[in-house]
Amino acid sequence: MQARADEFNKANPRVKVVPSYKGSYNDSLQATILAARQGRPPALVQIFEVGSQLALDSGAFQPVSGIKRVDFSDYLRPVINYYTIGGRVNSLPFNSSSPVLYYNQDLMQKAGLNPKQPPTTFAGILSACKKIEAAKLGANCFGMSLNGWFIEQWMAQQGATLLNNGNGREKRATSVNLDSPQGRKIFTFFKTLQDNKWFSYTGKLEDWDGSDAIFTNQKVVFHITSTADIGNIRDAAGKSGFKVGVGVLPIPDGSKRSGVVIGGASLWIPKAISKAQAEGALDFALYMTNTRNMADWHKLTGYYPVRQSSIALLRQQGWFSQSPLQLVAFNQLTKTVPSPATAGGLNGAAIETRRIMEEGVQKVLGGASVDSAVKETQQRVNAALSQYNSNFR
Repeated sequence: MQARADEFNKANPRVKVVPSYKGSYNDSLQATILAARQGRPPALVQIFEVGSQLALDSGAFQPVSGIKRVDFSDYLRPVINYYTIGGRVNSLPFNSSSPVLYYNQDLMQKAGLNPKQPPTTFAGILSACKKIEAAKLGANCFGMSLNGWFIEQWMAQQGATLLNNGNGREKRATSVNLDSPQGRKIFTFFKTLQDNKWFSYTGKLEDWDGSDAIFTNQKVVFHITSTADIGNIRDAAGKSGFKVGVGVLPIPDGSKRSGVVIGGASLWIPKAISKAQAEGALDFALYMTNTRNMADWHKLTGYYPVRQSSIALLRQQGWFSQSPLQLVAFNQLTKTVPSPATAGGLNGAAIETRRIMEEGVQKVLGGASVDSAVKETQQRVNAALSQYNSNFR
């Protein structure tokens, strides 16, 4: 990031970009809103995708499409769709990701499974778990971080929105759709894994690094996490001495694969800055997300390059032949079928409601019934939505 800022500053002497780190996604969003209220907002801020409604509701930001004319046609459609709200592009896509299945090819072979055919459904995972248990590998079957992002993905794969009112895009969401056949399928999947002792995690919520470590230390055969981790997991697997594979996100049985809900973050520009600052901030954001920089960003991190032209450049460079693990993720993204479900849910209490959903799954992993966990989770999420929405009546 500093290197990109230095390059931009050198080429644009009338603008000076000063990068500043403010901690986690939630920390930086809260710091930005506070700074805006104090009349000194940053000119550009990176906000995670589920912070979009809260960012809009804060009234602190202006849509990037209103600052000056920008051609958004080169941005990947599933990505630009997420950040297009009320017909306006509110923020510029930057680091975008989706979940995929990682698997230990060596352990799969030892269990009599074909590494060229990783499981693509819940039933496929459970069937493989039986063979892994029988093979007595000294490794469990499956592990992943407990994160509400995955729940939204699996709802979307069943053609269901996570939230009512068009996933919160037609008007404010007032209810979650977890107490439904689709939601119960997700909770039942975790219940089956737990009942058979096929699931391993650190016991913490949203423990991305901990769950990655379980996989890269060969304690589980299968692992689901973000495409953004492909580079790190590939390198860690090499150090641990096994060959890693990447497959599409396994989905609930009976579902028609429809792509993914985008994750990651985008770049927002506050209102309370001068026109010159806003234009300079947008110019820098466009520079960071130009064809070459997005291709390089992808190689470095595993995040999707958010432009069609970046994908074309990577193909021209032979990148996908050199790094075939990335191709699965690309195909999964580009085949996304636009719908309210795959557009992603919007709600201003998303940080809280995600945590409530994660706690619901954790209750199932602790022995609670699917019925009780789903009903309690539904009630708690709806209460959080109601409390948040009361600020806008």
